[in-house]
Amino acid sequence: MSWFEAVVVGLRDETPSARTLVLDVPGWPGHLPGQHVDVRLTAPDGYTAARSYSIASASDGTRLELTVDRLPDGEVSPYLTQDVEVGDPLDLMGPLGGWFVWRPDSLRPVQLLGGGSGVVPLMAMARTHARLPDPPAMRLLYSVREPAAVLYERELADLRDRKDGVDVDLVYTRHGPAPGGAVGRVSAETLAGLAWPAVEEPDCFVCGPTGFVEHVADLLVRAGHAPARIRTERFGPTTGPRPSE
Repeated sequence: MSWFEAVVVGLRDETPSARTLVLDVPGWPGHLPGQHVDVRLTAPDGYTAARSYSIASASDGTRLELTVDRLPDGEVSPYLTQDVEVGDPLDLMGPLGGWFVWRPDSLRPVQLLGGGSGVVPLMAMARTHARLPDPPAMRLLYSVREPAAVLYERELADLRDRKDGVDVDLVYTRHGPAPGGAVGRVSAETLAGLAWPAVEEPDCFVCGPTGFVEHVADLLVRAGHAPARIRTERFGPTTGPRPSE
């Protein structure tokens, strides 16, 4: 696997702490929705730091989008969300990962379940779904702290409103859009009301913090979903893929 030199060609703020970087990557071989890249920064003294970020975009020639959520004590995310400018170069390695990927030629219904910034690789799946002439049914259940933390809010609404679009439901864990509205973790009742039932045999993709992923995957198994059809991607503060951090 070799390194590519990417160029930042666009920047878009998603939330007060998250930014999408649009990159042109000459020679990029293409990717599958769900894959990620390593981003490497090199300081003037030669010190390097690398982090893994999920690809947010559908495969589109040499263009990639990465959505990065700033960690106050991070080495890489503060630079990517505050300092990087259009025209700056970035070193990328990828595409990486072959397990947590959705293959668009699959005919099964798809259930996406994201916690926080774990929605980033799921967005690549939803964007790819929107480009298909006759896509399978897809649902997205997105668990997020509060409305201000929702990534891709407008685009998710557009995807939901499209013919053959994605069914999108949000679950708020701390504050909802209306005072006194229901908040809480994804539960068995949540899945029963908003997710594909096991009888439909959907391909399930779960991404987010480790606690969220383990909790939701366990709920899916308890609801009768076959473990072989549940694919998970988890991240933490220091180890594992970082979908957007």
